[in-house]
Amino acid sequence: MYVEQIMSLPVDTVTIDLKLSQVAHLMREKGRRFLPVVDGTGRLLGLLSHRELEKAEPSAITTLSVGEVNYLMAKVKVEQVMRREVITCGPGTLVEVAGQLMRDRGIGCLPVVDDEGRLLGIVTDDDILDFFLAITGCGLEDTTRIAVHLPDRAGELAKFLAAINGQGGYIATVVSPVAPDATGMRIVIVRFRAADPAALDQHLRGLGYDLYTEELATSR
Repeated sequence: MYVEQIMSLPVDTVTIDLKLSQVAHLMREKGRRFLPVVDGTGRLLGLLSHRELEKAEPSAITTLSVGEVNYLMAKVKVEQVMRREVITCGPGTLVEVAGQLMRDRGIGCLPVVDDEGRLLGIVTDDDILDFFLAITGCGLEDTTRIAVHLPDRAGELAKFLAAINGQGGYIATVVSPVAPDATGMRIVIVRFRAADPAALDQHLRGLGYDLYTEELATSR
């Protein structure tokens, strides 16, 4: 899956001449942590986050009055505090590559731009988390979740999934970390639907599979 399939749209943006008092209001009103800064053609110029805003605002222990704080915030413009060196990605970037980049660089978002530098969307850490949750299927209803130890050999996963299918199970999601755990075996987490999930799980145990966690589907 690519970034363009999970990026947030539409994107709230600001311009360089906008006052910080206006930006602070926009962030609070829209619940935004990141605001890309663009020019009149939509080309990305910088990024303003809640961190830059907090640094620009007077300290909580300031002796300034509310009126004085508002006056100062109305004098400072986006151009003066925005982050100019912005890490971006293209719409065809793989989601996992974008997530790894955000993790490695310690950033909370990636503006998505085209070849001309025009803003197309934005990917945040929330988007990456939502993508991960969708892969695990944790929001699916009426599914049974099992975790099983499998030998780290070619064909073992296919054989296990075939055993579920062979008993009438519908496989909704499959997740398996690459590295073996402390037992030297692979962990495979599967969510499936079945008419009698308890009987299907018992069948898998009868085949010798080690189901070390099991959460049966909730009955309607």
